[in-house]
Amino acid sequence: MQTDYFSNKTFEQETFDWRSMPQGEYEGCTFRSCEFSNAVLNGYKFIDCTFISCNLSMASLVQTVLHKVKFESCKLLGLHFESCSPIGMTLAFEQCIMDHTSFYKTKLPQTNFVSCSLAEADFTGTDLKGSVFRDCDLRMAHFEQTNLEKADLSSSINIVMDPNKNQLKNAVFSMHNLPGLLAVYKIKIR
Repeated sequence: MQTDYFSNKTFEQETFDWRSMPQGEYEGCTFRSCEFSNAVLNGYKFIDCTFISCNLSMASLVQTVLHKVKFESCKLLGLHFESCSPIGMTLAFEQCIMDHTSFYKTKLPQTNFVSCSLAEADFTGTDLKGSVFRDCDLRMAHFEQTNLEKADLSSSINIVMDPNKNQLKNAVFSMHNLPGLLAVYKIKIR
């Protein structure tokens, strides 16, 4: 199957689905205010790309390559990043709505999540070593067997996790995070 190659191209206010977006490799491209909801992006390659104010909710990402991809002010509801190609996956998120998104067992060390909503996101088994969660809402996000060593969650809210079931060495939390870290012990903090 022949695939197309796109370099340093800007796509604005376009609606993409599996019929309208050519299968291929997109390098250095910018997608601005584009609609990808429910799109099938299986096997696509996005390298050094930026998505700004796009809706990728419920898009299919089976074996999709995401290398040095940044999402800004995007809607990313229900995405399954664990189905992406794991080779070279590097991501950054800023002011995104990522509720119900799954990162199950992905390797995303040193990933930046800035001012994102991650309600009910699944981080089970995820490697987030050295990652930064700055001003994020982690309401009902699931952390289990998650590597959060040297991660900074100090400015995020609604964190609830069992410290015994996660790797937290040198992770940074603030005092307002303590109730969520001690909830498993049923301790009352006043």
